[in-house]
Amino acid sequence: MSRRNFLKLCGLAGLGFASPIGLTTLCGADHSTDSAGYQGPYYIVFNASGGWDTTYLMDPKGVEGINRLYKEGEILTEGQHRFAPTAKQIEKGMSNEDFFKKYGPELRVLNGLDFSVNNHSPCARYMATGKLDSLAYPTFPALVAACYGATAPLAFLTFGNYSATGNLVPMSRVPYLQSLNLLAKADSVEGNERAPYHDPFVTDRIERTLEEQFQARVGEARLPRVERSQSMLYSAQVNSKDLQRVVPYIPRQPAKERLAQQAEIALAGFKAGVCVSANLSIGQFDSHNNNDPDQMKLIPEFLAGINDVMQRAEDLKIREKLVVIIQSEMGRTPTYNNGNGKDHWSIGSIMFLGRGIMGNRVIGATDEKQQLIPINAQTLAIDKEQGIRVRPEHIHQELRTLAGIENHPFSKQFPLEIPGNERLKDFWTSSAVH
Repeated sequence: MSRRNFLKLCGLAGLGFASPIGLTTLCGADHSTDSAGYQGPYYIVFNASGGWDTTYLMDPKGVEGINRLYKEGEILTEGQHRFAPTAKQIEKGMSNEDFFKKYGPELRVLNGLDFSVNNHSPCARYMATGKLDSLAYPTFPALVAACYGATAPLAFLTFGNYSATGNLVPMSRVPYLQSLNLLAKADSVEGNERAPYHDPFVTDRIERTLEEQFQARVGEARLPRVERSQSMLYSAQVNSKDLQRVVPYIPRQPAKERLAQQAEIALAGFKAGVCVSANLSIGQFDSHNNNDPDQMKLIPEFLAGINDVMQRAEDLKIREKLVVIIQSEMGRTPTYNNGNGKDHWSIGSIMFLGRGIMGNRVIGATDEKQQLIPINAQTLAIDKEQGIRVRPEHIHQELRTLAGIENHPFSKQFPLEIPGNERLKDFWTSSAVH
């Protein structure tokens, strides 16, 4: 009965569970887990869904017609970073001043990222996967979860935005803390640990029988897809014990802010060793009307959410294991429309911080008209004549290298096909600035 209820809960929550045997057998995936679960690094992608205005964040202009809330002489700096002043423009959330002062020393920014198109769906897919012309490619967090999370019950958590998995790893959705609490206590009646469905002795016998049945099925000659399905079923049946490790890290009271609500679930999964990566997202950045007030509401909320995650990770003693990607699927135009809004712009920026990433660095730039300036792939310095236009596939290639999965069979299954002379040399450690 307990296993049936556990599987029912999984279905209701839209959960999938990674496979400890099928994925390894089929693809040669390495195990990075032990009795305590996956121990990091942990990967978080923050998505400002809809298209943020980078000129009100890390790529300021202050030129008349591009921004209306500050002038060029008011642009601020923190180390190598230049950013728009927002402290006087916001009502709540985190200002750029506070964000860059706190995280600038460990923040790495790329300005002048070429999305090639400016429609939401293809842009979101391109940013998430590094592949514009295919629906088959997995997002980076799904790919890294598949490579490292073969035994993690919630290997890839997603809370929205483009979340394709390439059929490499199940997509897990746990919308609320209460959902996570019920999943973690699936062997108890309505999550009440004082009311287990079975005595420990009976539970152990169930586990043993499931293991014997699974091994018998695996020993039969089967097609890879069938073997994989059998393995996923088995994982869903036995992973309830692993999920119980989440319980001590579930906050008693849920957060009120959107990103913090998502992050509490992801960080509890990281700390418990049942999660490898998480795709976090808040929307409404598509400011076709009233760009300035909308962006001044959303950007501070977004930065405050990132700050909340980092502080919570510090409390859980896993901050040094985080790899953080901060992105949006497009930018906003350098001119305002008749509704005081800004439309879609195919040039943008992306930010990174965390394990293996040298901070206080800015790579690339846009000009005074917010047009991309090419960079030298070898030096990462501005090179208007012979430089390359950095696109999402360049970033994803370097993310795979950072994660140590560049040569993994899963990565080779989904190649990015970047010419050797376009590889961004020392992208994470170079001291070059524009």
